[in-house]
This record gives sequence, structure tokens and C-alpha cells, in this order.
Amino acid sequence: MAAPKFLVVCLLCLLGLVNGMGSNTNEAEAIKFLNEFNEQAMIEYYITTELSWTYNTNITEYNQQAMIERNLVQAVFNKEARTNASMFDSTNFNNDTIRQLENLLYIGDSALPDEQLAELNKVTASMETRYATGKVCDEEGNNCESLEPDLTRTMATSRDYLELFKAWNGWRAAVGAPARKDYISYIALKNEAAEANDQPDCGAWWRSWYEVDDLEGDVTKLFDQLKPLYENLHAYVRRKLYEVYGEGYINLKGPIPAHLLGNMWAQSWINLQDLTEPYPGKPSVDITPVLVEKGYTAKRMFNVSDEFFTSLGLIPMPEPFWEKSMIEKPTDGREVVCHASAWDFSNQIDFRIKQCTDITMDDFITIHHEMGHIEYDLQYKEQPVVYRNGANPGFHEAVGDVLALSVSTPKHLKSVGLLDEVEDDEEADLNFLMSMALDKIAFLPFGYLMDKYRWGLFDGSTSTDEMNKSWWDLRKKFQGIVPPVERTEADFDPAAKYHIPADVPYIRYFVSFVIQFQFHEALCAAAGQTGPLYKCDIYQSKEAGTLLSNMLQLGSSKPWPDAMEQITGQRAMDASSLLKYFEPLTKWLEDENMKNKETLGWPEDTWMPEHPTSGTTMVYFSKFIVLVTSLVTFLFVRKLE
Repeated sequence: MAAPKFLVVCLLCLLGLVNGMGSNTNEAEAIKFLNEFNEQAMIEYYITTELSWTYNTNITEYNQQAMIERNLVQAVFNKEARTNASMFDSTNFNNDTIRQLENLLYIGDSALPDEQLAELNKVTASMETRYATGKVCDEEGNNCESLEPDLTRTMATSRDYLELFKAWNGWRAAVGAPARKDYISYIALKNEAAEANDQPDCGAWWRSWYEVDDLEGDVTKLFDQLKPLYENLHAYVRRKLYEVYGEGYINLKGPIPAHLLGNMWAQSWINLQDLTEPYPGKPSVDITPVLVEKGYTAKRMFNVSDEFFTSLGLIPMPEPFWEKSMIEKPTDGREVVCHASAWDFSNQIDFRIKQCTDITMDDFITIHHEMGHIEYDLQYKEQPVVYRNGANPGFHEAVGDVLALSVSTPKHLKSVGLLDEVEDDEEADLNFLMSMALDKIAFLPFGYLMDKYRWGLFDGSTSTDEMNKSWWDLRKKFQGIVPPVERTEADFDPAAKYHIPADVPYIRYFVSFVIQFQFHEALCAAAGQTGPLYKCDIYQSKEAGTLLSNMLQLGSSKPWPDAMEQITGQRAMDASSLLKYFEPLTKWLEDENMKNKETLGWPEDTWMPEHPTSGTTMVYFSKFIVLVTSLVTFLFVRKLE
């Protein structure tokens, strides 16, 4: 079989037959090389992605090994591309040619020598497999539960302190502590890869993707701008949890136990909506019961999402998407990576989503988020392979979320038959904004600290001897939460969150949660929407769709401020739109907390809750008292009547 033209060009470069190392000033030859690279890259990347998909949707040792071996082949291809690109002196080339060549010079983990790369692939595959196959069983080793959907449902629906603790603690014992040794190896190998890409450590390498001088400083300024709103939400939610669990488990001046917030990682508090609505009795915006009652399936939820995209004039999901995606957890006994993700197979044809969909509002929104990734992929698929990325990683995360801001509105949910009535009054609006804050505002410190933690490990400012302590120090400092029991360095709780063992940077999500509101405000203006930003629904607006599409088609061909300017008219990340969106709720929270003399923050930060095995009767006693009080009140009222 003849060698691909691209590899022939690389061989010529290695032999010094193309004008010598870094001395080729012929832009036509550079463009010819880039075109040939692009043609071959679509083939190579497709094969690599297909084998990764096979492993993720059928976890076996054979599939894992096939994926690892293919990653080594992919690394050889990337190294050859880097060598070839380095042959050119691009000083006088046009900006686009320079940008493409520079993209090929920095190849991430592929820059490692084969032995170290094989070790890194083995370590990451081991951690991800452990996470994907983790189970929590009873004391006898029976009745084992997976994260999806079992433990996730427990964390979302239970109000039993001990039951929540067992799910929370069991998951960390299953997938956290066993990953500690692997993670120490991972840190060293990732730093070696960063150094091979001219960066001092992996954290610096990840931050370089944003093409700004001081990403850490930029996101810190944004977080500081948003911190007062978070602290007001935290104080309000803490009071509501106190009313359920009592003083043994909630300190009104302290941090909140991490397992009580409706989510395995306390990153979203949306499942506390029933406890925290400002005005109970108003129609709920939680559509989970409606989805179940109306017999929605995963496929039907995906169809509703697809229709939203096409209503804007955007690209519908192509046929291979529907044929090849995994949108439900398989029932044939296969172990799979359930964490929802979108996949671009790099051949301009094949795009898929992998998600173990549950029939909930949370997953309804997740579907829009993942489809947003695919829509971005579809929009820039005509770009060269090196530009098939978001303008920065946060842009990719923001696209589905910005559409979900419309999808979540009561107005839109009614228009698609998922709400029977919409009350247009201040109380209903505040209920809706509270539900959004439990998801968006509650997430902000978590999104901020995830990579702050890893940056410290990568640059050595955090010792691997204190990996778990440092994790909880940050979670207490920024999130105001504590573990339900004392943790030690025998634990490794960060690995209980998918993105840590799976080697996925996280600051992109914090960036996304800021810029999606900038995008939302711009798209609402394009759609001719007036009134409060939180009521805007861009459904069926071709004008908004065109504005979004024009930005998406750029991929990463321009620096992200250019893409930001194209859609918003601004060139910087700015939290003003987010604060504008939540302004009515901010005022309400401030007034409510002042009225109840709540403490903002968590000054009693050394406080820990009672051990869950020693005081659980308190919860049931408090519930019993509430029940008796209600019964007495009912009988008294009946007597008066």
C-alpha cells in the first residue's frame, strides 16, 4: 500500500529535503502541507475516536488496550506533523497560515516519549475505568448500586441524613481513595508533557489555551464579582436545611455538610427546589413529574431539543447521530462510561452523544447542553481540523447552556406542552429565578476551585502529601461546605468527580457560566425581545440563530475575543449580564437574609456536623415534632370551624 502523501512530505522534511529545519519561507508549500495534513488527519483522528468510543460504550480490557495502542499511533502522527510544521519560517506568511502552523507545534500528551505516553494512557484509563465501573454495596457486598442512575437518584430525592451519607461516603470509598496512587503518577507525567510543549507545568499548559496573559487573575476577578450573590444564596439555603435537619447537622454560622445539597458533588442544588421556593404553592417549574406522566422517553427528549435548534435555523442532528449515539444506559450487561459527552469523529459526517439519560428535568437540560456541543461541531466542520474547537474551551460549554436559558423559562416549557399554566407575577418569577440560581449560582465556586486545586498540584504549591486536605480547604473556603465526617490522606475525594480521573480541565465550565449570559443578552436583543432578561425565550428566532451561527462557524480560527465581539460587541468576559439576569432574586435574598438576621459566609469554619451514625434520631425526632404540630394545628382549626 502506498504511503499517504502527508507522511511522504514528513519523511522529506525529516531528511532535510524541504529547505532545511525552520528555513522554508515558501508559503505555497506550507499551505500544500497544511491541506495534506488536514486530509490525513480526518482519517487518523476518526480511527482514534472510534476506538475510544468503543471502549467508552463497552468497557473491557481488550477495548481498553486497543484504545491505548491506538493513542500511541496517534502520537506518532502528531509528532510527525509537528516536525513538518517546524520546517517553515513563517515570519512573512499570512496570519491564517501562521496560526495553523503554530497549532501543529503544540501537541499535548503526544509530545511525550512513547514509554511515558503509554504509562500516562494506562494510568488515565485505569482511573476512568474505576470511576465508570464503581459500585456501592451493602455490608454483605450485595445490593450494589451504580452512580447512574441509582446513587444520583438517591442524592437527588432523599432527605434521610444517614441514607445520603451512605451514598456519598460509599461512592468516595469505591472510586476516590483507590485512585490516589494513580493520580500522583498522573501529575508527574502530565507535567512532563507540558514541558515538552514549552510550558512549565500542566496547569500553565491548560491556561495557555485561553490566549490571555493572566487567566487565573481574570477568573478570580469574575468570582469576586459574583461572590456576594453566592453567599446570600448559601445563607438562605443553609436556613432551609436547618429547618429539616436541625442544629446537630446544620450550623447557621458554619459551612454546609456536602451531602445534603441534592447532588453527589454539591455542584448543583437544583434538587432542593422543593425546600427553597420563595413562594410555595405557585406552579412548579420542575417538569420531571410531567415528563414521567406524559411518557417521555430519552429519544423524545432528544427530539424536543433538536427541534429547538432547528427552530433557530441551525443545523439539525444528522442521520448518523440518531443511528450511532448511545442515549440510554445499555441493558445488555455492558459496563459503560455514563458521564454525558458529545463526540466529533473528525470526518465531517459522524457526530454522537453518549448519555445514560434519566427522565428528569436535569437530564432534559443536559441534552440541550450536549446537543449544543454537536451543533458547534456541525457549524465549524468545514474549517481545517486544527480549527475545529471552540473559540476557547468555555465557548464550547456555553453554547448548549445559552439555549437552555431559553428552554428553562416557563414561557417556553408551556409552548412545548410541558407546563399547563404560566403565572406572570413577581412571586412566580422569584420561584423560577430561585430554581435557576440553585443550578447556576450554586455552581460558580465549584467551577472555580476544581482547576485551582489542580493548578496547585501541577506547579507544586500543593503537596501530594496533602492532596485531600487541600481539596477540602478549597471547598470550605470558596463553597462553604464540609464533609459529613472527618477525612484523611487515606481518602482521595477529588477523584469522586468524573473530570479529575478522566483528565478533563474544568475552568471552562466557570467561564461558560459567565459568558453564556453575555451570549443570552446578545441573542435576546437580536430576537427583538424586550423586558427582563430572565423571561427571554429565543425559540423560533432566525435572527438570533443567524447571529449565533456566524460565531460558531469560526471555530478557533480567530482569537476568542474576536468571536466574543462578533456575537456580543464586547471583547472581554464580563459578569454584568449574569448579575442583571438575577437582579430581582438578589434583592429578594438580601432582604430575606436581613429580615432573618442570617450570617453571610461561614465564620465558624472549624465546625463539623455530628457523626451520622450517632445522631440520626434527631432528624426523625424533628420531623415527628413537625408532624405532631401540624396535626394539632389541623384539629384546632377544625374545632374552630
